[in-house]
Amino acid sequence: MKNYLSKLSLVALIIAGTYINLVAQSVEQSQISSILEVQQYNRAIHIMAMLLLGFGFLMVFVKKYGRSALTATFLLVSVSLPLYFAIKSIGVFETRGEIEQLILAEFGAASLLIAAGAILGRIKMYQYLILGLLFIPFYIFNELVVVDDYFNFVGKVADTGGSIVIHAFGAIFGISAAISLTTKKHRETSILTDAVSDKFSLLGSMVLWVFWPSFCSALVPVEAIPVSVVNVFLALSGSTIATYIATVTIRGKINAADIANAALAGGVAIGATFDHANHFEAIVIGLIAGVISTMGFAIFQAKQEKFHKIVDTCGVSNLHGIPGIFGGLAAIVVVDNLNPGSQLTGIAVTVIIAIIAGLFTGKIISLFGKTDKIYNDGYEFEDVDV
Repeated sequence: MKNYLSKLSLVALIIAGTYINLVAQSVEQSQISSILEVQQYNRAIHIMAMLLLGFGFLMVFVKKYGRSALTATFLLVSVSLPLYFAIKSIGVFETRGEIEQLILAEFGAASLLIAAGAILGRIKMYQYLILGLLFIPFYIFNELVVVDDYFNFVGKVADTGGSIVIHAFGAIFGISAAISLTTKKHRETSILTDAVSDKFSLLGSMVLWVFWPSFCSALVPVEAIPVSVVNVFLALSGSTIATYIATVTIRGKINAADIANAALAGGVAIGATFDHANHFEAIVIGLIAGVISTMGFAIFQAKQEKFHKIVDTCGVSNLHGIPGIFGGLAAIVVVDNLNPGSQLTGIAVTVIIAIIAGLFTGKIISLFGKTDKIYNDGYEFEDVDV
């Protein structure tokens, strides 16, 4: 009897110990999950600061279009977030946590703001809303094809920080839309800046610079965050230094627009590789991106605009388009065991979808009218002189 009770007690202790261990593991897992959600929330707020303050003030460089640029930014973010959530609620998409879904929606908003930069100042305020309503479904479709490989066509693509699907897609979409939304009068109208508008633009650039690591590392595993943050800052440092050297070499003096824009090219380019690159590779990618971007602004933008018969108001092709594609190509060299064919396919598919979607969107927006009353708050804001 004693042996039986002893064995029964031992079994009870084992069961109790196992139960306590399972409960402890469950509590620990719950705590880890809560910590991750808090960290993601913090990065989501950083990204929102980038969208509204960073992008917003970066685009106020046009002398008399500051109120409009900030309002357009406000509206574009406000229409893109709920629309992204609404579309992703359809059953074909993978279920995500609330904050993770918010971050993905913010990525879409960032790409939309990039696209809007190409036609900034040349459409009415309500047409920005139309742009957002048309852009987000196309953006999600490209995300589904390239990132999620929903159709089993692309394969694994290295682009955690969105060099390809966020930056390049938004820039190419915007340039394509501009083809239908740029008139001869637009091409003949100078984009004026002054000391105040340049200072605000530089402020916006610095806000983006500070929070860029949160943008890139928003959804990476916890263990990858430290190296990711450092790599992004190293790439940004490289592009900032390269921009200064390139702008002085090409122009003879510092150009404020180069510094405000091309200095960020390292953040754009490192998006595909920041979680795989070493520190040296991150700096080199930033340096090359800074040179490419500055050359684009100083030398090639005028030629590109003449060829396409457009105006790229914010120079998105030089800040986001070309550096984004460069970053995607750099991943072929940097990321171990990456299939070059899949990476090139991902880039090609993104470019094709962006061109077709941009051309279609530009045509639709143009149906709502074109105007020669551009780059001036006074045409839509009260108490502002034209």
